[in-house]
Amino acid sequence: MKCRLDCAACCIAPSISSFIPGMPRGKKAGERCVQLDENDLCLLFGKTDRPKVCGAFQAEFDICGDTREQAMDNIIYLESVT
Repeated sequence: MKCRLDCAACCIAPSISSFIPGMPRGKKAGERCVQLDENDLCLLFGKTDRPKVCGAFQAEFDICGDTREQAMDNIIYLESVT
């Protein structure tokens, strides 16, 4: 599955504990990453300072579903059970 444009659920819903440029302590679940631009695209995509956890995420239907709302709900749920 390819990422959907205008989604960015994986950059908003989960907590990220590792350093993100502009967010040295990572981010809380539900907090928008500061590296998302106005089109919900990652400004660090393909760069070496992108957190490894972000680069390792692969869009999958079981997580991303058919819509951004489904992706947000699924990731929020997974965040709550881990």
